[in-house]
Amino acid sequence: MEQLVKRQKSTIDLAYSTAQGFVLGEKHKEAIPAALHALRLSTEAYGSNSVQLVPVYLLLAESSTGVGRLPEASKYLSQAEWIVLSTPDCSVAVRYKLHRSLGLFCAAKGNFEQALYHLANDIYLASSAFGLKSVETSGGYFHMANVFFRQNKMDVANSLYAEVTDIWHAFLVKSVQAQEQILKSRPEMSPFTEDKEVSKDHLTEAQQAEAVRVLNAVLDIRERAPKQQPGETARVLHALAMLYYLITDLSKAREAGMKAFGLMKQLPQQESLEAVGHLLELINAKPSYAK
Repeated sequence: MEQLVKRQKSTIDLAYSTAQGFVLGEKHKEAIPAALHALRLSTEAYGSNSVQLVPVYLLLAESSTGVGRLPEASKYLSQAEWIVLSTPDCSVAVRYKLHRSLGLFCAAKGNFEQALYHLANDIYLASSAFGLKSVETSGGYFHMANVFFRQNKMDVANSLYAEVTDIWHAFLVKSVQAQEQILKSRPEMSPFTEDKEVSKDHLTEAQQAEAVRVLNAVLDIRERAPKQQPGETARVLHALAMLYYLITDLSKAREAGMKAFGLMKQLPQQESLEAVGHLLELINAKPSYAK
């Protein structure tokens, strides 16, 4: 019996992570069949009122919104909301994700005030569980910034995009330092082992995909802005260089690092120049067969 439950769970996890991968890659149409499969398996395993179904409903809502099927998305969100409301001990981790999904749905409908209400709840709940400066909370800031951007409230949007950049930058600095420490303490470790054992301890696949998507979106906004802020642009580029280094996409890491270095050399304060220079040394020291 225990083996059967384990097998069921691993099948559900596979279906869910497949759907999540498609959503993170913005392939919403492809995500729907995998998410429906995960929902069917989860319902069989846990029952139709289980809180275990909420993440799958939220994934289905995001996929449906992504392909413009708003009535279907609304139905999935209603199901998720009903389960959360009828589960008194529902975890904060589930509740903040529900508010994020409701916020994104309202933004897709153009109901910006309601979107901001849900995203404020998302940030409040995520920060109470993970901290104000956590990567979990940064997603709420990012989506809120996008809403203000669409409302043309650029001062607020820019300050929120800067907060998102700072959170990811700090997280990635720690991740790079942690990788360096492990590699220094285990010099015999092969580069193949290093990538598997070190990087993935600090960045999950979902975090990798979110960071790539969010930081590139912020970079695009910074580079297109009528009033350029080279310091902010350089900071996003530095974060992206660290991210690509950690996931061993070295050509992109080098490109972002060189751009950041070039911009920072033009700034009056150049305190980050040394950090970017050191990162470029790490990138160039990686074996050439890394991606």
